[in-house]
Order: sequence, then C-alpha cells, then structure tokens
Amino acid sequence: MNRIIAVANQKGGVGKTTTAVNLAASLAATKRRVLLIDLDPQGNATMGSGVDKATVVHSAYDVLMGTVAVPDALVSCDPAGFDLVPSNQDLTAAEVRLLTLLTGREIKLKLALTRVRERYDIILIDCPPALNMLTVNALAAADSVLIPMQCEYYALEGLSALISTIDQVQASINPDLKLEGILRTMFDPRNNLANEVSAQLIQHFGDLVFRTVIPRNVRLAEAPSFGRPALYHDKESRGALAYLALAGEMIRREDEAGAAPEAEAEAAGDEQDS
Repeated sequence: MNRIIAVANQKGGVGKTTTAVNLAASLAATKRRVLLIDLDPQGNATMGSGVDKATVVHSAYDVLMGTVAVPDALVSCDPAGFDLVPSNQDLTAAEVRLLTLLTGREIKLKLALTRVRERYDIILIDCPPALNMLTVNALAAADSVLIPMQCEYYALEGLSALISTIDQVQASINPDLKLEGILRTMFDPRNNLANEVSAQLIQHFGDLVFRTVIPRNVRLAEAPSFGRPALYHDKESRGALAYLALAGEMIRREDEAGAAPEAEAEAAGDEQDS
C-alpha cells in the first residue's frame, strides 16, 4: 500500500478513534506494516492501543514541533502489531504554536513523515474532532481521507462541511488528496432513519461508500477500557469481524486499482501488435 490515510470527522462520537485503532490492528493482522499517529489531544487512540498517555516520553507534540524525529517517538503496540506515535494534552499547545508561525505551519506533519513513509505499508492518522490546524496538518500529509460517520441527519451536514474543507486543502496545499471512502459506523439496521441516510450516501457517493458496515457492538465499545483493539479483546465479536472485513475491502480496492493500469497497458500493447 505505502499510503497515508487521515481518519477524520469534525463531529465527535462517530467512531473515529475506534476506527483508527481497530483498522490499524486489522491491517497489521494481514501482515501489513502499520503506523498509527494519534493527533488528538484527548489521547484516546493512545489509551485504546494500550499505552498510558500520562507516561509518554515523546509524543505527537514533539514531532510537530520538530524537536523529536518520528522514530524517536514510536511506541510498539503488542500484541496488536502496529507502531504508535502517542498523544496527550500537550498537543493542545501545538495548535497554538502552529498558529503563530508565518509559513509552513500546515505541512509540519508532512515533513516529519517524509523520513519514515517508506518503512510502512500504511500510516493512519487519528484526527481531532474539529477542523483545526491539527486536522489541516493531517490532510496536508495524507494521500486520502477516510470518513467514519453515523447515519443520522446531523451527520450529513457535518459531512458537507468536511468535504468542503477537503476541497480547500486540495486547492491550496495538497492537490493529490483524495477521498478514501465513507464508513458507516454504529449502524443499527432496525433504525429507519439510519437506513434512509445510508441510502442517500450510496446514491450520492456511490462506490466511495464502503460496503462494510460497522455495527453497534458492546465488545467494540468496551475494548478501549481494556487498552486493546477489539480483535484482541474478543476476536469473534461482530465489531472485530467488521473491522477485519473493512481491512480486506481496502486491500481489495488497492489491488483492483493497481491492476487496472496494467490491464489497460496490456490492451494497448495487444492493439499495437494487431
């Protein structure tokens, strides 16, 4: 893969951090080299990965400020099998300091990741629930954006604002930024509104909506309190299986995208031969 994906949604409580942590673990389970960057001052992805944010020596704050290189801030998350750049409340100060910079404040994370990008198949960035300078740094560094969202009315309004922000980042900072996909989270098929919103998403965004749906699941919700992804809390739970399915869907998409240019090249070669 060798890609950087920002997991973003400015609306809180949509399963963003749950997605970042569990997708990291699921991709790592497929033998991919995975790095998870916690870019949220709340540090929930850090705690959910089994790392105590209160004891972190170097964090995403140090990386953004350029005082520490990414390799020096890494924490290995076992048994989940991925690396983590942890976060804590210090990251709040990073946003304030970034705002005081006259130039280059939007690309601090991008520059920091340049040295380690080739070490990983995929880098996931867990963004804060706000469209702030931390999120802009994530979007500037990323190849694509994965948007977790609940299928409810207000979520559609928030999605519109986020798409607008992505367009602005494309126009001004990162022209190659793409939409990885929209992930329906905490989905309850018995809810009529959820089904209606889901249908609207598919009608408007088509294949950009992941086929995989993350259900409401008790095991998935309680796993962070044990400091581990659902896959290592209850691997047979519906939540754990759903994120494994999401990882598989992303890998298939990547394979299909890579195969398409090869098929076109072969077809062009056959035409020339004939």
